[in-house]
Amino acid sequence: MLDADFFRRWMTAAAASVDREAERLTALDSAIGDADHGSNMQRGFAAVVTALEAEATDTPSAVLTAAGRVLISTVGGASGPLYGTLLRRAGKALGDATEISEKQLAEALRAGVDGVMALGGAAPGDKTMVDALLPAVDALGDGFAAARVAAEEGAVATTPLQARKGRASYLGERSIGHQDPGATSSALLVAALEEAAAGARGE
Repeated sequence: MLDADFFRRWMTAAAASVDREAERLTALDSAIGDADHGSNMQRGFAAVVTALEAEATDTPSAVLTAAGRVLISTVGGASGPLYGTLLRRAGKALGDATEISEKQLAEALRAGVDGVMALGGAAPGDKTMVDALLPAVDALGDGFAAARVAAEEGAVATTPLQARKGRASYLGERSIGHQDPGATSSALLVAALEEAAAGARGE
């Protein structure tokens, strides 16, 4: 079962991963975006960690809702609202339970991804974060490692696609050949889930 501590570990692991990979995220974004995705995500997740240290978040829902709220207020561009929606919708789906199962987490994240798709109007194949998140949610029933692999493969698979949503879509065919930065940061978020689970097992 997964409790609030697990979700705080998840956000902390995500922040550390984004911090390590910020330059790569910005390099990817410089090719097809505004060259600020790494710094924006770095700032946002650092703020999430600070907020979770200061706030009383005693349920999984409270952790995700707080994290989503902070991302919306601190991450620039479209990423803040999209990531914030992902986490807030997932948090809302979990209700007031103090512990949840991996199956409940998968269902909650699916609700979050549905929220992202509705907000951004993106579908699979549009070269967005959805291309990493949706495969991850589909694979989550097979465990956190399977979800990580699916997200990473989904992010890499955006490279040959032409962007149909977001800033990159303005480039048309010139967006082909570049891995999507949003899908890449989404894969980092999913990978952090596996890291949090390992921490729970004391690995």
